[in-house]
Amino acid sequence: MVALDSNSNLRRCRVQRSRLTPWYIGIIIILAAVGYTAYQMFYVGCPAPAGVEMIVLAVIPLVYLSLMYLTFVSQK
Repeated sequence: MVALDSNSNLRRCRVQRSRLTPWYIGIIIILAAVGYTAYQMFYVGCPAPAGVEMIVLAVIPLVYLSLMYLTFVSQK
């Protein structure tokens, strides 16, 4: 963000953002993917192969949580 100070000089202003914003965005994406896959498997009658089910319902959320945890602990 750019602002003018009293001398009409441009200076950079740092915007404070929540450290958990990436978590919120990521968890919404993961829940949407898992929800859509579960809907397709149980209600539409179009079951996916067991390997795909396991990847979408278990592996992707675990990888996401692991990466987000590492990102969170590496922030100052």
